[in-house]
Amino acid sequence: MRLSDKFHHLTSGSRLLFGTTRTSRIVSVCGLFLAVCAFGAVGVAPLAPDASDLPVKKITQQLDLPKLDEQIAALEEHEQHFIREEKVLRGDTLSALLLRLGVDDSEASDFMKSDATARSLMQLRAGKSVRAQTNDEGELEWLQATLLDNNDKPARSITVARDANGKLIATDTNAKLEKRVEMRSGDIRSSLFAATDDAQIPDNIATQIVSMFETNVDFRYLQRGDHFNVVYETFWQNGEFVKTGRVLAGEFSNAGKLFQSVWFDESPNSGGYYSFDGKSLKKAFLKSPLEFTRVSSGFSMRVHPISGQWKAHKGVDFAAVTGTPIRASGDGVVDTAGPSGGYGNMVVIKHWNNYSTAYAHMSRFAPGIHKGSKVVQGEVIGYVGTTGWSTGPHLHYEFRVNNEARDPMSISVPSAPPLAGADLPRFKNIADEMSHRFALLRPERMAETMKLASR
Repeated sequence: MRLSDKFHHLTSGSRLLFGTTRTSRIVSVCGLFLAVCAFGAVGVAPLAPDASDLPVKKITQQLDLPKLDEQIAALEEHEQHFIREEKVLRGDTLSALLLRLGVDDSEASDFMKSDATARSLMQLRAGKSVRAQTNDEGELEWLQATLLDNNDKPARSITVARDANGKLIATDTNAKLEKRVEMRSGDIRSSLFAATDDAQIPDNIATQIVSMFETNVDFRYLQRGDHFNVVYETFWQNGEFVKTGRVLAGEFSNAGKLFQSVWFDESPNSGGYYSFDGKSLKKAFLKSPLEFTRVSSGFSMRVHPISGQWKAHKGVDFAAVTGTPIRASGDGVVDTAGPSGGYGNMVVIKHWNNYSTAYAHMSRFAPGIHKGSKVVQGEVIGYVGTTGWSTGPHLHYEFRVNNEARDPMSISVPSAPPLAGADLPRFKNIADEMSHRFALLRPERMAETMKLASR
């Protein structure tokens, strides 16, 4: 019987038994509800068996373990290769280095001692890495290391390897290096180089910072509280630092005044530093022909230290130890280079627009410096000495306009022309990137400053 028929039968029966009063209707509905619940309970009973009532089955399989002798035999059928990397130690010998690399190969050892290219590996400084691959007999398959002459020459990769016939060959090629861009900050407490050491900035980068700002910042008079940010290149190979590159941008706060610069390649073979608005930072003359020295006598009237007479001092004396390099303060042509009476060994350089500079009391001249030779700003032209009328080692420096002496510390000279035309959009992209990097550096400097202030 269908559920609808059952429902009709039940309701009809309820009317017969209880009548049609309100009370009878309630009782009949309650009865109907209980009947439906009972019917539904029977309809939703679980169909799947209880998992606890199911029988448990176990499967056991015997696995054969590989035999050790067979594994060893399989390994012996194939030649093994081992790559090791070792650091060169102070006072290292070739034999000791090869031993640590696992090389047990007299042929390779003799070859590296006799071949001129391979012998250059012994020029490696302590701490540099050498990598080698050997077979399971300790025979050398290849050995590689990177040599660095200086920052003006490319790094060289020296490789000793066997050719198809098993003959050892040494090759010398330019190394393939990975370029990285690094950012550092520093605070001046005593000197620039002390600050760069604290910031773990290489000396080569510190020297470039000086070159970059020396026409605007007098590094002899830095103040405690001066600070700088710098962005520069480093080059790596196999995760090992090889050399530093160029300073890409820098900012230096000196006596409350901020100087900023960014390197811009004007052409594939030339470039220079510019302020962030595109103005060249290179001026016609350096502030000082010596790095990190002090003025011992200025441009003024004075009692001459030898004659004792009161007379005008038409130059500036920079005190420095004998042998300190003297740099040309601007581009020009050497007019004279030789002994000059009381000036001792002297160089005079003619520059553009009737400017000339003189450098006296030199101990000796730099190679290639003679009358007619061209020099560029910053080029070493000689070395500090005490020749001529001098009571001690120093540089007497004169700045002349139309052969008349002027005070080099106060004269105003023009800068190189600013960028213009098609260079400006490309320069702006570079300057914007460096500005963003400096913005990332400044919160670190502020945190360091607050840390120092709390001590």
